[in-house]
Amino acid sequence: MQRAINVDALPRIAQAHVAVLRSKWHEEIVESMYAACARVLQAKGVQQTGHLLPGCFEFPHAANVLCESRQPPQAIVCLGVVLKGETYHFEMILNECVRGLGEVSRRRRVPIINEILPVTDIAQARARAGPDEWNKGIEAAAAAIEILHWQSRLR
Repeated sequence: MQRAINVDALPRIAQAHVAVLRSKWHEEIVESMYAACARVLQAKGVQQTGHLLPGCFEFPHAANVLCESRQPPQAIVCLGVVLKGETYHFEMILNECVRGLGEVSRRRRVPIINEILPVTDIAQARARAGPDEWNKGIEAAAAAIEILHWQSRLR
């Protein structure tokens, strides 16, 4: 049974920067996840930058570019929706995106939180991006905060 995340129990992270990548596809759903994610990050003192991209397929490239930038983020959150259609496009996008994000994360040593929703109908995505405690943007922010906190304790 899934439990809602207790946002109040998350540690406050000072001096952290998280980049949030979001896809233009299914804008209403992605923006709802983004708003929830941004609220949690801000409440815990995390600086954030949002990046709107053409689609999820571009996330690995964007993550790599951010990691090479003058001020790379300490973590990256990816928010998107990929809806299964009648062709294999769904599988191609998801497989390459997840593989690419994993590669960037390992090579650049930056945690990447993947909240790209792979759904077979749009109602499934809406259910995961609603105005409640089950919004996946909250889960993404919590994961970013928790991994950054864990890493800080290792130093």
